[in-house]
Amino acid sequence: MGSSLTRVVGFTARHRYFKPDWSPERNRATFGECTAEPGHAHDYRCSITVGGEIDSVTGMVLDLGLLDRILAEEVTGPFHGKHFNLDVAAFAYGKTVPTCEAIADYLHHKIARRLPAGVRLIRIRIAEDETLSGEWAES
Repeated sequence: MGSSLTRVVGFTARHRYFKPDWSPERNRATFGECTAEPGHAHDYRCSITVGGEIDSVTGMVLDLGLLDRILAEEVTGPFHGKHFNLDVAAFAYGKTVPTCEAIADYLHHKIARRLPAGVRLIRIRIAEDETLSGEWAES
């Protein structure tokens, strides 16, 4: 089974829940206040858990410096100070609505491919605040 390592990073970003092919009424009925223009900001927390065997020399599942570089390039760099709908192509209006769970799923594709052999992505958790989060988890 192996061991795991979790790193948490933060970023501030905006998003809006809105589907341009829906009427304003349907958007409001489905998304409530989250459909209001221009969107709203959150101080997100992104938790990434990786797993594998502990290296007998370093005592680590994964070099923490490498994990930090991956998270800087795939999470904080692309997202901090951005508006998901306007600045991240995958979440542009008419594409995927930038919910916590959709952002976690998007990141799993980006991060998993960058991990070295023998290290697997176990979980990504995106929290908008203390009361709302979404996850992608290995099955």
